[in-house]
Amino acid sequence: MVWTAIGVYSLAFVAYAIDLAVRVSRVETPAAKLVAAGAAEPLLAEPAAEPVQLRIPPSQRERLVWSRIGTTLTVVGFGLHMGGDIFRGVAANRVPWANMYEFALTGTLLIVAVFLAALRRYDLRFLGSFLLGMVVLLLGGATLAFYVEVTPLMDPLRSVWLVIHVFVASLATALFALACGLSVTQLLQSRRERRSTINVRRGLLRTLPTAENLEALAYRFAIIGFIFWTFTLIAGAIWANDSWGRFWGFDTKEVWTFIIWVLYAGYIHARATRGWRGNRSAWLSIIGFAAVLFNFTAVNMFFKGLHAYSGLS
Repeated sequence: MVWTAIGVYSLAFVAYAIDLAVRVSRVETPAAKLVAAGAAEPLLAEPAAEPVQLRIPPSQRERLVWSRIGTTLTVVGFGLHMGGDIFRGVAANRVPWANMYEFALTGTLLIVAVFLAALRRYDLRFLGSFLLGMVVLLLGGATLAFYVEVTPLMDPLRSVWLVIHVFVASLATALFALACGLSVTQLLQSRRERRSTINVRRGLLRTLPTAENLEALAYRFAIIGFIFWTFTLIAGAIWANDSWGRFWGFDTKEVWTFIIWVLYAGYIHARATRGWRGNRSAWLSIIGFAAVLFNFTAVNMFFKGLHAYSGLS
């Protein structure tokens, strides 16, 4: 079921990518096509366009065929993905997030779940290719590199905090992933808005919301993710005290979890009180999510510590 889900997600990625290409062809002006064809009109003023809204009810959105195909495939892939996750838990007779493979299985499931839930409120179909591409890489890579057979839990993991702590961390990661996608799009949009010449490569961005609106939405998702990550940090300390008799021991995993908390706290504080808006806030969001991925991959694989629960030999 997991491999089938990866295949369906790949088709959804292709459908969303075709949708983006179709959007480009629809917004190209005759002048832009002349520039693309090599005509001697290198600088042309970009025509004004109505601002693209993010918060549009599904019933009132433009009916984009390839986008709808991509969303339908994403829902199908999500169902298969959830089935694989549930059956892994049934086989293990516990929650399916006790090692790197299982965390990736559940974490990527939540990324798709958050994306589909957000689609009910915001028109984020333009993020489909970015998020589905990331899910295919993360889930496919984890299935190839991190897959392990079901094994009994180690003693420190036999706790109710395994259910709470790791699930909340996975949910925070999903929200940070969505914020990262919006921040990447914001950087591209901001660059387009600073220029006054027509360029076909930037035609797609004319169909997307403004950089300011993308930044505001990324900030909202980051704040919600930060709340869950704060709980993750606190719950981890309580679990550590139950398992090892201390709340904090400067274990590598603990330190990196705190570093991620500091990065997002700095991002939220700087944007709210210091006026760090625009590209600087977008880069902080992207760096924060890069730290999350580093914490999941490199820290688990190459650093020894009490949190060495990767499941890999």
